[in-house]
Amino acid sequence: MLIEHRPVTEMDPTSISFTDSSLPLSLTVKFVNCGQGGLVRFECSNPSDFRIGADGVVYALRPLAMSRLRGVPLIVVARDETSQLQWQTQVTLTPPIAPPSLSQGLEEIWFPSRQSDSSSVGQLKRMKRDWVIPPINVPENSRGEFPQELVRIRSDHDKNRSLRYSVTGPGADQPPTGIFIIHPISGELSVMKPLDREDISNFHLRAHAVDLNGNQVESPIDIVINVIDMNDNRPEFIHQIWNGSVAEGSKPGTFVMTVTSVDKDDPKTANGMLRYKILSQNPESPTSNMFTINNKTGGIITVAAGLDREKVPQYTLIIQATDMEGNPMYGLSNTATAVIKVTDINDNPPEFTAETFFGEVPENRVNVIVANLTVTDKDQPNTPAWNAVYKITGGDPTGRFSVPTDPTTNEGLVTVVKPIDYEISRTYVLTVVAVNDVSLARGIHSPRQSTATVSIRVIDVNESPYFDPNPKLIKLEEGMLAESSLTTFTAQDPDRFMQQSIRYTRLSDPANWLRIDPNTGRITTIAVLDRESPYVKDNMYSATFLATDNGIPPASGTGTLQIILLDINDNAPHVSPQEAEMCEKPEPNGINITALDGDLNPNAGPFAFELANRPPEVRRNWTITRLSGDYAQVSLKIGFLESGIYEIPIIITDSGNLPMSNTSYLRVKVCQCDHNGDCTDQQHIIAPGLGTGAIIAILLCIIILLILVLMFVVWMKRRDKERQAKQLLIDPEDDVRDNILKYDEEGGGEEDQDYDLSQLQQPDTIEPDTIKPVGIRRMDERPLHPEPQYPIRSAAPHPGDIGDFINEGLKAADNDPTAPPYDSLLVFDYEGSGSTAGSLSSLNSSSSGGDQDYDYLNDWGPRFRKLADMYGGSDD
Repeated sequence: MLIEHRPVTEMDPTSISFTDSSLPLSLTVKFVNCGQGGLVRFECSNPSDFRIGADGVVYALRPLAMSRLRGVPLIVVARDETSQLQWQTQVTLTPPIAPPSLSQGLEEIWFPSRQSDSSSVGQLKRMKRDWVIPPINVPENSRGEFPQELVRIRSDHDKNRSLRYSVTGPGADQPPTGIFIIHPISGELSVMKPLDREDISNFHLRAHAVDLNGNQVESPIDIVINVIDMNDNRPEFIHQIWNGSVAEGSKPGTFVMTVTSVDKDDPKTANGMLRYKILSQNPESPTSNMFTINNKTGGIITVAAGLDREKVPQYTLIIQATDMEGNPMYGLSNTATAVIKVTDINDNPPEFTAETFFGEVPENRVNVIVANLTVTDKDQPNTPAWNAVYKITGGDPTGRFSVPTDPTTNEGLVTVVKPIDYEISRTYVLTVVAVNDVSLARGIHSPRQSTATVSIRVIDVNESPYFDPNPKLIKLEEGMLAESSLTTFTAQDPDRFMQQSIRYTRLSDPANWLRIDPNTGRITTIAVLDRESPYVKDNMYSATFLATDNGIPPASGTGTLQIILLDINDNAPHVSPQEAEMCEKPEPNGINITALDGDLNPNAGPFAFELANRPPEVRRNWTITRLSGDYAQVSLKIGFLESGIYEIPIIITDSGNLPMSNTSYLRVKVCQCDHNGDCTDQQHIIAPGLGTGAIIAILLCIIILLILVLMFVVWMKRRDKERQAKQLLIDPEDDVRDNILKYDEEGGGEEDQDYDLSQLQQPDTIEPDTIKPVGIRRMDERPLHPEPQYPIRSAAPHPGDIGDFINEGLKAADNDPTAPPYDSLLVFDYEGSGSTAGSLSSLNSSSSGGDQDYDYLNDWGPRFRKLADMYGGSDD
């Protein structure tokens, strides 16, 4: 054993074997001093039984009892005499391994022999492998007794000395550990439990041989252990349910799908070689063998014709996979389900449910469904082989109909896409063909039922009259007088088979210039036509008229009359601009003007400009110079003109065939100017320039405002006088607003009313001496307290104090303890007898008034007969 020189107090424990004799144990304690060179002395924890030599060999001093020492550790201490440092390790004592009994017939594996070169003794020895050790085959899932010997490992050196054998690698001292062990003395390699090839298919171990001191005497050899496969796994399908499809009408040999199964056993052996077959087919139509499967690859193909989705849409196959190359006796098997859907092809054309369809539509209606065409198709719904497409093949040369498909019902919707005229055609007979989105399968032809006839009846409706042409364009000169006839604008009635009349009305006439005869449609003027009117755009005036027939219901149409007005010279020119500025001292200073004329050439420019003769100072102070046909310049003739506003009359004449002249006034503001030529006293000039019309308007506004204020003051004074006069007309005694009437005791009955009625008047008139003494006071009289001071209102108070008067009266009444109701018991005197009023008991009941005669109630009508029977009848 090796004890390293390291600063620890404990070292790894070591196990040794011992016998019951006084012999050296197979243990040597070695100490590595790490180059320190100090003297190390060994000690043990049981010096009575063991001794450790200076070389580290452990000796037993006497025979040892195995039972006494089993499980008792032996502590070995190494102490440095110089530094007094110490180290220790633990030795575990175990019973000696009995010499094994060698198995007979067990294969032996020998370590390769060593060969040395013929060189000198001091040279390094070279090892050489004599042979390659063949792998060891061990069957998986072995049921034999364990441990089970596999081989024996031997070395040539075990003949002259004791050796110890060991193995390393996965399965021995590496995970998974404990699968393989080797006897350290005999070298027998054994397996400890059953192996599973699907878990680990082979093991790579390395065998070692050392002497009792742990010195390697042989080079390690590699041992390969192969786990032999056994058929212990069934085939497993990747999916338990396989889904595939095949088109209907497919020929035999058409590939459908492939099913796959896996086996964990070795695929290189029969244990992992699979074979497939079909166990059953459902339904067995049209035959029981519609499909077959490749027994090696699992590919499924068709073997018979007759696949028809409309009859059998789906097949279910039970597939079996068996290993051992399909041997039913020794192989293991498993099953899965293959679901094969028969996909649809267009092998069924659409067929109409009727040969002829009927519909009707009012004329001039578009986007109206006339008829619904229904078809049947046996193919799978909502697929291209089922979706119907409708085509019109005859009866509609002008393309007035279309037949789109309803995506939900697959019906054909015959729709009007262009207006239909009853006067042109009263009926339409269409030929419609129904096909699918995709073409029919090869060999399938469209039957006669895929074509149908659609008969459409057109319903006559009252159509609107129409003007022709529309719009109607006429040309005439402006200035046409009122009541002039322009043209006749009539409408046509498209309803040739209806005898209807048309009336005309004006719908839009912005300038209110025209009138139309309601019967003939003749258009005349009611005002002068003026090309310069704002309602005329680009020399054109437009008016709209309405034509209405007398159908049921009436229909109407509109027409537009466009009048191009030719220009005449009916507008005189005028100056532009109408206002200008100039300085007192022109240097030179002129005003450029032009002429504006509402007419067109040649009734407008060129223009002639001249100054008016009056007033005479115009020609004395000003001059005008023509610059071109449309422009002229006005300038001062004198060297200085005082600041102010001047109006210059200018006569302008146009170039019409009959020229028109007009005197326009140019308003010039003459002002003082700075060195830049800008006016400096503009505010001074503007004030005097206020026009007469503006001044008159301002004065009128001021006068109207004063009149309104005066009228308001007069009205207020009159209102106050009327209010005061009304108060004087009211008698204070008749004014019930402030007369608080106080009523005294109620008194006795009707015969005990000898009261002074004056007490019912105003309480202020009651004399103080009329108050009864306390000794003769009645119980129901009010308590005697001083009379409260109620407010007294003046004879003619101002109406504004009525609220204050009422509030004061309320406060006085609330503080009056004599005001009713009193907190006392009211006692009424005896009423007496002989009252003039009749007694309420004069109508006696039947029990006390039998002498009364009620027969007269029968004469009062049926409502009183019941009373007559109750009170005036017989004993019954």
